[in-house]
Amino acid sequence: MDQLLRVMNFCVSGDGVAAGEHQRLELPFGLDRPERLFSWAGATASWPMRTDSGGSRGLDDYFTRDFPRNIGAEIMGRNKFGPQRGPWQDHEWRGWWGDEPPFHTPVFVMTHYERPSFTLSDTTFHFVAGDPASVLERAKDAAAGKDVRLGGGVSTIRQFLDADLVDTLHVAVSPVEFGSGLKLWESPEELLDRFHLEVVPSPSGVTHHLFWRR
Repeated sequence: MDQLLRVMNFCVSGDGVAAGEHQRLELPFGLDRPERLFSWAGATASWPMRTDSGGSRGLDDYFTRDFPRNIGAEIMGRNKFGPQRGPWQDHEWRGWWGDEPPFHTPVFVMTHYERPSFTLSDTTFHFVAGDPASVLERAKDAAAGKDVRLGGGVSTIRQFLDADLVDTLHVAVSPVEFGSGLKLWESPEELLDRFHLEVVPSPSGVTHHLFWRR
């Protein structure tokens, strides 16, 4: 069975914005009220960061419940891992997620500045240089036959799309607009030369866009 590279539960605004351009420690997404992008997921029973009982069990929950299924490794850009730029100055920084990251697999952080790997709970972070194809090859080896999740951020997903390495995408479009920021697209139709698309509206107000290779 082929190992897929999958984008899952990636959240953008109605005008395609997934993050702001001025990320910092106090503003991880670089956006005003970024929760407007992902509140649909946080409201579900299967949200991986949920600490209390409850939550919805409808369509949105299907997508959050599917998040870990058959995933053996994750790839993310450095901006998703943290706010530092340039050479690593602070090796004490170990990501936004605390001592129990929600990944539960090896995670490959793409960076021009390598640093030693470390493990938190059952997640090991590796810091790797290289082009998308070579990083994907390492991640597939680590995934041991399972699929690889491409976690973002938006610039990293664009790199892998430009390299024609993405097999499936699930993009949740929220009914808000930011006007400026880092955009996944101007329109989802940009991807229709390479992908089929099914659009599924949710009662929560988000619209789920499901892409798979032609």
